[in-house]
Amino acid sequence: MIREITGFSNPLVKRVRALRDKKARREEGLFLAEGLRILTEALDAGQAPVMLWFAPESADHPLVERLIAATEKRGGDVFMTSHDILSKLSGKDNPGTVLGVYPELWTPLAKVDRSKASIWIVAERLRDPGNLGTILRTGDAVGAGGLILVDDCTDPFSVEAVRASMGALFTQSVSKASWPDFLAWLREGPGQLVGTSLNTSNDYQDPRYEAPVFLLVGNESQGLPQDYEKDCDLLVKMPMMGKADSLNAAVATSVMAYEILNQFRKR
Repeated sequence: MIREITGFSNPLVKRVRALRDKKARREEGLFLAEGLRILTEALDAGQAPVMLWFAPESADHPLVERLIAATEKRGGDVFMTSHDILSKLSGKDNPGTVLGVYPELWTPLAKVDRSKASIWIVAERLRDPGNLGTILRTGDAVGAGGLILVDDCTDPFSVEAVRASMGALFTQSVSKASWPDFLAWLREGPGQLVGTSLNTSNDYQDPRYEAPVFLLVGNESQGLPQDYEKDCDLLVKMPMMGKADSLNAAVATSVMAYEILNQFRKR
């Protein structure tokens, strides 16, 4: 049943708005996703929201009707509300006409099936949510199995990261681990750990990558710690022909991921 909410002081409005903060997300185990495209991508990946909020003028849109039906089928709650309240919930002056609340989608590292994909992305101390979301989007584009976050990375379920992922958060598994735990898990089975670094002479197009590749990208400003580089099976770098000494972390990940993909496609 669709309920209408018109007051800013409604406890549900305050509860959902609080999910913009990491502390509330952790306490609730829930996060926000906004926009018809992202919510439809989520539904296509088998994820219906536990709460769906939409503006009255979008009620008759076929995709919104599909989202309403899916939310109700899973026992979720559906709310019709104003643009002003949607703006308050999303934190945007010009919000989308739909907003969903979802359970956080962590995959325990022990349950990651490395055999299901030839490429996996590993991020170490990644700090920018836009970079994280873009890396998820790249992972989806190259058919990666998922993203493994090592050490203290930014929250993949922040509004900014979810928005930047453009729905890829729902198609990629997301795991987290300390470096020792990740390395111990990796060495229990097949997997070539490839790090991007300035401390090597290996051009990124020269090596023969062996599936499954775990592509390791370091912190935006500091790169990979030297101890972590020593644990890699292979270190590579991309040529920099101008004055810049490195690429943005998300851009570098995309370049590397497509090089690995293209090698596998040619074999």
